[in-house]
Amino acid sequence: MAATPISAIFLMSATLGLSAGLTVDLLSAAFVLSGVGSLIQSLGPWKFGPRLPFVMLPGGAPLILFLAIAEQHGVRIATGAVVLTAVFSFVVLPVFSRLLAYFPALVIGTMIVIVGVNLVKVGAVLVTGQPGSPGFANPTNLGLGMATIGFTVVFYLLFTGILRQLAVMLGLFAGTALAAAVGAIDGAGATGGALVNLPHLMPFGSPEFNLVAALPLMLYSVASMAEATGQTVINAEAVGKKIDKRTDVPKTVRGDALTSLFGGFFGLPLMVTSGENIGIVRVTGVRSRFVTAAAGVVLIVIGFLAPVTRAISVIPTAVVGGTAMVVFAVITVLGIQMLGRSDLDKHTSTFICAVALALGLLPILVPGVYGAFPPNVRILLESGVAVGTFTAAVLNILFHHVRPGIAARLTTTRAEGDR
Repeated sequence: MAATPISAIFLMSATLGLSAGLTVDLLSAAFVLSGVGSLIQSLGPWKFGPRLPFVMLPGGAPLILFLAIAEQHGVRIATGAVVLTAVFSFVVLPVFSRLLAYFPALVIGTMIVIVGVNLVKVGAVLVTGQPGSPGFANPTNLGLGMATIGFTVVFYLLFTGILRQLAVMLGLFAGTALAAAVGAIDGAGATGGALVNLPHLMPFGSPEFNLVAALPLMLYSVASMAEATGQTVINAEAVGKKIDKRTDVPKTVRGDALTSLFGGFFGLPLMVTSGENIGIVRVTGVRSRFVTAAAGVVLIVIGFLAPVTRAISVIPTAVVGGTAMVVFAVITVLGIQMLGRSDLDKHTSTFICAVALALGLLPILVPGVYGAFPPNVRILLESGVAVGTFTAAVLNILFHHVRPGIAARLTTTRAEGDR
């Protein structure tokens, strides 16, 4: 619950070139909003939250989409896109159950694989720096990033139970200790200042609203609703709670949308219910929603304690990048697992997945491929997540809904003609 907000804000800071003070402020906001969202999903006030052990965090896919919008249109339009998408989720929610058939595991799995590959690439850039920039692939940074991954592997190998679940965070701490030992940490930013830090409202200025720029995030939000459906059902099964999908799934989506709405005004990307909850519940056997509620309180406290957020902010980006690569590669594996349940032994499903991956990964693997297109077209095409998800959804509709319907009509027509 702590590694993901740290990684997300460091990715934002490195990509957008944010100041140290703004990075600390966003870290504080990310912890506080993650905690508030976790309390909403765990305690379920009114019609928000399914009362299940869920922790909310800055999401992987929406973070990438947020950064793409910010780089092309400015960060104020990116925060406006988050607010628009949160409102859009509330508007679409009454009819989203009718859309679920068009976002099966094949579509969601393809989307998650593209998200994971994209995030691993962005995490790697934290270790290496941007290609062509001064200090690119600095041996010290590469060593710190690889050592952090190595520490994480060692901890996961040696430990069991809850300590194994903490391997990523322990690896982050060990990488930071190594960085301190080799003199790669500037601790000046961790000292001084106030004891309590309150996140600042609209740190980038007032959000600006651009519907075209927000379209990739809106498209993702529909797919995210389908993903939230699966997470709610599976998590309920893991904790032994009987739920009604028609009422409890919308509560999860409302919790995501409400937290994201507030997060947008604090400069954050969309907040999502973390899929890792389910695995942790199954591995640890801890099924109480009050545990994740307590985790939410811890996150809020961390966010308000200025010395903690300042200390986190001086962790070298190479160490965070090593941690981020592991955390985000897990997302890729989750997508592959989901695709494994998508009848890929059928040629049609394989073809849909292949085409969607080809088009979705193109702007990720070949940056700038759509550079000659108009800006409003580029914002859509250069979002590999949006393109891949849209392609998978459209092809799924064509091959699994439209084509069988046409074939059935033709068969019926021929049968009537034979009579």
